[in-house]
Amino acid sequence: MKIVIASDSYKGSLTAKEVADAIEKGLLRYDDEFEIVKVPMADGGEGTVQSLVDATGGEIITLKVKDPLLREVDSFYGILGDGKTAVIEMAAASGLPLLSAEEKNPLIASSYGTGELIKDALDKGCRKFIIGLGGSATNDAGAGMLKALGVELLDGKGKQIPEGGIGLADLESIGIDGLDPRIRESTIKVACDVDNPLYGPEGASHIFGPQKGADKNMVEELDEALVNFAKTVKNTLEIDVGDIKGGGAAGGLGAAMVAFFGADLNKGVEIVIEQTKLKNLMQGADLVITGEGMIDYQTRFGKTPYGVAQTAKKQNIPVIALAGGIGSNAEILYEYGFDSIFSIVDKPMTLDESMENTSELLEKAASRIIRVFMLNQETNDFL
Repeated sequence: MKIVIASDSYKGSLTAKEVADAIEKGLLRYDDEFEIVKVPMADGGEGTVQSLVDATGGEIITLKVKDPLLREVDSFYGILGDGKTAVIEMAAASGLPLLSAEEKNPLIASSYGTGELIKDALDKGCRKFIIGLGGSATNDAGAGMLKALGVELLDGKGKQIPEGGIGLADLESIGIDGLDPRIRESTIKVACDVDNPLYGPEGASHIFGPQKGADKNMVEELDEALVNFAKTVKNTLEIDVGDIKGGGAAGGLGAAMVAFFGADLNKGVEIVIEQTKLKNLMQGADLVITGEGMIDYQTRFGKTPYGVAQTAKKQNIPVIALAGGIGSNAEILYEYGFDSIFSIVDKPMTLDESMENTSELLEKAASRIIRVFMLNQETNDFL
């Protein structure tokens, strides 16, 4: 029997590879001759670098870059097994987790460090990029990133505009001659799971600004600054970034990626499915096991288990999901390719206890599940 394990990580507890290892142990308790195919998965957010590095035999690159407040911080990205593809989580350089609650301020937060990650990958010979946009602390439309890669963003006096979202209010001209020429030699795919435009009521500032520390007045200032950025980009590049679906992702970084880098915006899980060759690895499978830390009705909006289930159902393969917890209205997932959903928790326990024992709980849950699954197989064989 062939079983594919294609789970996301359990955030704060186990990587996707560690999840797969634990599930495998539980399955092999029942039958050590099962053919187990482990495919570490992610959806473009936190954990994507580690998952794709693990899935392809790549490596993690560590380096120091500037955080959203331009302080030196330890960061990382991945190079996949082909040696040519860099995987970057922009949050590793420009993310909210790098700031304390008191430090959050999208007026001044910069994406410069993200540009430094890209530049280092270029220096190491990478010409293919996968860039995840989740968890940003910034609202600068990628201005900091662009500066790090040689773009001039100038005010009326010909000086570089200040860092942060508010600097875009002073933007009057853009110089692209200094853009690192290796960018034009590169193919860039952006993992972007939102459709929000750059500005307006549904744009970056109004929808995501408050969680980055913006009050009502700041939201309006930031939105007007993004409007000015879009106007200047249109005058310079003849591209209307205001019309780009997903342009508002990561404080407008999505718009910058499309306009300046010619990037494609894609659902994160779709990129990971493509890179891991999940569809091919599923061929001939009798069962697919997927999962994440918490499964609920939101899982169907492009999260990892949803993407895995959809891929499996195209080949008529049963799908079982394992989760640390099952949230509200998870039952709706039965309409989206899931055959059953199980929690790994086997007795009353706190969240901390569950997270401390995730590996053991996964192993035990997988062992119980495969016994039920095989009972059904045996019954069908008898009939």
